[in-house]
Amino acid sequence: MTDRIELNPRVCNGKPVIRGTRIPVSVILDCLAVGESWEELLKGYPELTREDIAAALTYAKDSIEHTDILPIAV
Repeated sequence: MTDRIELNPRVCNGKPVIRGTRIPVSVILDCLAVGESWEELLKGYPELTREDIAAALTYAKDSIEHTDILPIAV
């Protein structure tokens, strides 16, 4: 599924985007975070597919799983 995500320094400054578009994964996540439905996303970005949205979520999950988060001492 993550073959739908592209990292190219010449596209959106190397941010992860949906392959073949200039739609960053972060835009999809932001839209979902504020409560937009998948249907609203698909209407607003007609070049997206359901598989693209699922790939963006999988990419985000995989990114988090491979990140070390250290507690801040207070």
